[in-house]
Formats: sequence, structure tokens, C-alpha cells
Amino acid sequence: MSRSAVFLDEMGVGPLWRLRHGAAPEAADTVVAAPVDVQAAAAQPVAEALEIVTEVVAEVVAEVQAEAPAAVVAAPVAATPVPAATPAPAAAAPDDTAWFDDAPPPPPVKQLSDTDIAALDWDGLTAAVAKCARCDLCKTGKGVVMGRGDRQGDWLMLASSPSRAEEREGRALPGEQGKLLDNMLKAIEVDASRDVYVTHLLKCRPLDEAGQERLPTEAESAACRPYFERELALLQPRTIVTLGSMAAAGITPGEKPVRGTVRQLGHASVVATFHPEMLLQDETGKAKARAWADLCLAKSTHGD
Repeated sequence: MSRSAVFLDEMGVGPLWRLRHGAAPEAADTVVAAPVDVQAAAAQPVAEALEIVTEVVAEVVAEVQAEAPAAVVAAPVAATPVPAATPAPAAAAPDDTAWFDDAPPPPPVKQLSDTDIAALDWDGLTAAVAKCARCDLCKTGKGVVMGRGDRQGDWLMLASSPSRAEEREGRALPGEQGKLLDNMLKAIEVDASRDVYVTHLLKCRPLDEAGQERLPTEAESAACRPYFERELALLQPRTIVTLGSMAAAGITPGEKPVRGTVRQLGHASVVATFHPEMLLQDETGKAKARAWADLCLAKSTHGD
């Protein structure tokens, strides 16, 4: 072992240079030198030892480059990056309980009064219905269903409360029900895409404890009534067609509806007919024939 190799090994540094694969054996042999007195070198002061290390490194580089310049290339020594100091996390404020189970619940959403609802525009009404908690239906329902269609239409198609499909899709009378209703209106020359608005008396689906559909209670109907009345005031339809017996009875509480007659609700004429879902299940065709008579009555009352 050469003097420089012995000295570096005793210092705990080890070999600094390695020949690349395929280097000439002669280059490796030139590194070997006479042994050195390690004990004498170790006894020198620290400053002198560092000076010797520097000289030895320079000597090794000179020897390797002189003997095998084409085979041995000194690899650049990259400086080891010093990791940036990680700032200590800021201490939580004494009242910061966001990550604890006993954090205070968010404040309840302020519910609008009947007077507030009566002053809403269409966008405000939609937002109010979406976050409504005026009755317990918001706890059992899967979502609200706002009306759809032409907000300046002369025709209002009114059902009682959303079905499972309507609740799931968030849309009044979707799917086959909606297609049938469109065809019924088209038969009396009413454009369902331009002159018709479809909605419910209740915006949530009433369910019992077993998860089955049920009739709404008087309290639930009263809680949701201001939303329908605001829709009615914004829409100002000329003709209202109620879809199903519950809608016919619910639009004027306390009054028994009679099919084949025309009632009044403000300036609007009210005609009762069957719900499209019932007509889809009508295998005899009798309900469809009666529904056609109801629509003809509504059309003649509405006028051109």
C-alpha cells in the first residue's frame, strides 16, 4: 500500500479515487508507494495533519493523471446539499378546536320567514329551497326538487310531491313521465319546452319511518306552502293543471276538487287531471280518455 493510501486509511477516509472499468493495470500499480510511518504522522498537530492530507490528495491526482490520463478521469465531487431548516409548526391558538371531536357545531342556517320568501326572486327562491329546514322532511329526504320549465309560461303543471325518481334526479317529472306529459300538451297544441312550468306543492318527498312514501302532514304542507305561493306569484300563469288527486286537493286546502270542472285560484283557472305515472299504468285506456277530456277543458278555458 502506498504512503498516501496508508495515511488516508488510518485517518478513516479510505481511497478517494477508483479506476473506471477497463483502465490499464499499469495505472493502478503506479499508485503503490513505500509505506509511511503512520504513528509519526498521527502525532503531528491537527493543522499539520490537514496540510498533509491536502498534499497527499494532490499527489494522488498528479500520479493518476500522469500515468493513465486516457483511462482515469476524476469524477467531480458534488457538494452535498444542505437541507433547508424545516420551520417549527406554529402553536395552535388556545381556542382552535377545529381538529377535535368536541368542536362546536356550525351555526344553523337562518330560515327565512314567510315574508322573506314572498320577496325572493327566482334565484333567491331556488337557493332558499335548496337549504330549507322549515320542517323535518329535510332530515329524511334525499334532496329537494325545484320546479323546471319556462318561468314566464302561461301553463302550470302541478303535482303534489316528488317521487323517488324525481328525488334521485333532482328534476320534476323526468323520464317517461315527462315524455308523456309533453305528448299530452302537444296534443292540445301547447309547446312544453316554451310555455309550460312544472313543479310540486312540496319540494321534498314525505317518507315514513320504514322509508315508504306517505301523505304529507298539515304541518309539512304549511311549511312548504310559501315556496309554491312565491312560484305562483313570479310565474303568474293563466291556467293550472293539477296532476293527481293530492295535488288537486292540496292546491286549495279545505275544498274538494271535482274533475270536469274549472276552479279559480287568483287570476288562474284550475283544472284537475290524472298524474302521468298513473296514465302509464293504465292498461284499459279509460284514464287516458278522461285525461284527454280534462286537457280539452283546460285548453278551451285557457283560450288562444
